Amino acid sequence: MLAACLGFIVAFSFILFQVPIATALGMVGFGGYVWLMGPTPALGMVATITKDSTLVYSLIVLPLFVLMGNLVAGAGISGDLFRAAQAFIGRRRGGLAMATVVACGGFGAICGSSVATAATMGRVAIPAMRQLGYADSLSAAAVAAGGTLGILIPPSIIMVIYGIATQTHIGMLFAAGIVPGVIAVAGYMAAVQWSVWRQPGIAPLAEPTSRQDTAALLRSLWPVAVIFGLVMGGIYGGLFTSIEASGIGASASFAFALWYRRLGWQAVFAILVDTAKTSAMMFAIVLGAALFGEFINQTGVHQSLLAVVQGSGFPPFGIVLLIVVIYILLGSVLESLSMILLTVPIFFPVIKALGYDPVWFGILIVVVVEIGLIHPPIGVNLFVIRSVMPDIPMMTVVRGVVPFIVSDLLRILLIAAVPAISLWLPHLLFPNAT
Repeated sequence: MLAACLGFIVAFSFILFQVPIATALGMVGFGGYVWLMGPTPALGMVATITKDSTLVYSLIVLPLFVLMGNLVAGAGISGDLFRAAQAFIGRRRGGLAMATVVACGGFGAICGSSVATAATMGRVAIPAMRQLGYADSLSAAAVAAGGTLGILIPPSIIMVIYGIATQTHIGMLFAAGIVPGVIAVAGYMAAVQWSVWRQPGIAPLAEPTSRQDTAALLRSLWPVAVIFGLVMGGIYGGLFTSIEASGIGASASFAFALWYRRLGWQAVFAILVDTAKTSAMMFAIVLGAALFGEFINQTGVHQSLLAVVQGSGFPPFGIVLLIVVIYILLGSVLESLSMILLTVPIFFPVIKALGYDPVWFGILIVVVVEIGLIHPPIGVNLFVIRSVMPDIPMMTVVRGVVPFIVSDLLRILLIAAVPAISLWLPHLLFPNAT
């Protein structure tokens, strides 16, 4: 127990001092194993874990989903999504901010990354809202909050990493994220409506769009429908696995990028290089997390924690709420991937022992992590907005995201109290999966 606590504190401190996640987790995992078992067993553990955690067929999905998101962003499909959403719901007061949330959800469905969603949609949506007289607090907050949908609406890279780390069915995780994702979009739209109701001046009415323009914009969305349909429809229809779906999705994205002729070969090469860098970073993170997890398992802390939980007299749902509170507190100082990789080796065995579904717990973690993306002091998406629009003060963005954070808190309570919201669809689509 002491070794695990010290290891967690050291890893936490490393990450706070900007040591890369993979390095921090790997160093602590190896050092802790040396402390417990000695240098020779530790070196053997590193060799075994390196082979078992990186030479894994299921990891193919990481670079392919990253490539799919990069190609979609490079092809300018995000702009088509925003303009179509603007045409359908942008006429009412605050409608353009609502359209931004919907467009972020659509882009997240074919991107899988919150940072990429916030950065891409920020460049498209914030200038458009400024031009129409929207307050920076609302426009920046809508993009920052909408960007969090990139890790919830499938395919999600965070879900893939959680699934690999916990041996949870990735297809079921993807299916479980759909209904909470729709609820998230509705909740964020309600947050926009609340903000505009309180301060009507922050969002003027927009000019209506002609029917002809609306029809043309609707036709421009067919690449999004095709890519999402191929990836998710193929998985849920049993035509291919999530691994095969990632390759098909990347190929379809590349085909559309060539069809639109918005990417030159130099841009394609840059996308491939960026994908390779991002994928290498993710593989390193997976390896570091595996080393840290092996150290945590060796300490037996999960067994001790489970004994404490069972002897505490708290009901299982009370334990879940306590874990949620811990995640929210960690979200104020850590980014999402760090939180998941640090805490899953400790909390996941406890959740399984309490009889909860790993798929439901994965979705609950992702929803809680979303709050960390938009609340200070770390709030990664807040800094993304600042990098895209450096003239917007940070406090302006922070004030704007408060209603969105309230919406997230209500959604967490709903998903925690009613697991069927997350589980009915994956159990319907994968009745024989375990």
